[in-house]
Amino acid sequence: MSNFKTLFLGASAAALLAGAAFAKSDITVALQLEPPHLDPTSAAAGAIDSVLYSNVFEGLTRFMADGSVVAGLAKSWEISDDGLSYTFKLRDGVTFHDGTAMDAEDVKFSLDRARAEDSTNAQKALYAGITDVSVVDPMTVKLTLAEANGSMLFNLAWGDAVIVAPESIENIKQMPIGTGAFKFVNWVQGDKIELARNDAYWGDAPALEAATFKFISDPTAAFAAVMAQDVDVFAGFPAPENLPQFEADPRFQVLVGSSEGETILSTNNKMPPFDNVKVRQAVAHAIDRQAIIDGAMFGYGTPIGTHFAPHNPDYVDLTAGSMHDPAKAKALLAEAGMADGFETTLHLPPPSYARRGGEIIAAQLAEVGIKAEIINVEWAQWLETVFRGKDFGLTIVSHTEPFDIGIYARPDYYFQYDNPEFQALMTKLNATADPAMRSEMIATAQTTISQDYVNGYLFQLAFPTVADAKVKGLWENAPTQATDLTGVSWSN
Repeated sequence: MSNFKTLFLGASAAALLAGAAFAKSDITVALQLEPPHLDPTSAAAGAIDSVLYSNVFEGLTRFMADGSVVAGLAKSWEISDDGLSYTFKLRDGVTFHDGTAMDAEDVKFSLDRARAEDSTNAQKALYAGITDVSVVDPMTVKLTLAEANGSMLFNLAWGDAVIVAPESIENIKQMPIGTGAFKFVNWVQGDKIELARNDAYWGDAPALEAATFKFISDPTAAFAAVMAQDVDVFAGFPAPENLPQFEADPRFQVLVGSSEGETILSTNNKMPPFDNVKVRQAVAHAIDRQAIIDGAMFGYGTPIGTHFAPHNPDYVDLTAGSMHDPAKAKALLAEAGMADGFETTLHLPPPSYARRGGEIIAAQLAEVGIKAEIINVEWAQWLETVFRGKDFGLTIVSHTEPFDIGIYARPDYYFQYDNPEFQALMTKLNATADPAMRSEMIATAQTTISQDYVNGYLFQLAFPTVADAKVKGLWENAPTQATDLTGVSWSN
């Protein structure tokens, strides 16, 4: 009997050891910023997409890791010869996480809501050219446009255009219900958001059964959490000075990708003295971009001279137009009647590029006589005071949306740049499909805002991710603000 018992225990131990060899099925991902709420269709906060894009919510089209746009909830589409109508065929058998069917009525509801007069959608302007969304049949929806728009499939891939249901819209900010590969489970505000695999998902089942997003805003705490392996991944790691240490540690992998984040010294173009182009130009020449990249980002970041990503084939290098030249900055201030300088405010949201970069910029501005009062703000306060209230002189923010130079055609956008010629150029660009003509117009657009010194163009944000060496399938680059877990798995 004792021999049998020993044999039985030995078999159990072997089974346990075999089980231990199986790959993990859950993951803990850390992010620096916590979303203000969980509705990507009614806020400018990219932190919402960082958790929910592709995981919980999906659109008709979607971005892939390389920035390409592919089919999402639409399996195919036809564009009329005149470019004025798009007819989408929806995937069969798609259900929302509450079990209700996703059909053409939901697409109509979502797009009508995004472009409605009272819409709070941050990218409402992208969908304003849609004049009608009509249900052809339960699996077919037709979009009619006022004029041809060569960017429409791209625009529909944004997190702002994900498909939501009227049945669950009332509580979407706290209880997001989408069609994605993961379902929302729980949100402990100030701490974490938990997701679980959606077993009724229409597409390929993700390898992960569960995911937890932890929010760690402090760079020192971020380093400690990763080093102790309390988290498996830190996407957008906020302490670049620690990256060499992780690179030298075989427990970890470090991915240093590019992002769509144009990091800029945003300037209130309607607030005196920034309504004077010479003052804005003086600010641009007071800034030493490389000193900011080295001092705040430890060398990670690509200098930019306009609001456009350097990895884009249509990028024009305009950095020479705003090189660091304090003497020129002082001369421009004198020409603007401000030889003694002036005082302004510098609002800094939480990310380290802003808080660290802001200290450096304030010192650089002081050298030419501009005294910038630093005001540290949380994101909710930034959105209220700066983005919506336009009550600021200067601020630092990274615009992480893809191909977003069109924001300069919105006079009511928070930096309040109002140039009718630029607005006409963007209208023409949107209506143009020819690639060569579009490239030419995009170059003109970049040059125009650079020469108008609308904002201080600093650098393209690097996107470093530190992860357990066994995690596979993470996005290296950030073509949109997302932490797509649908293709992530563990190796044994």
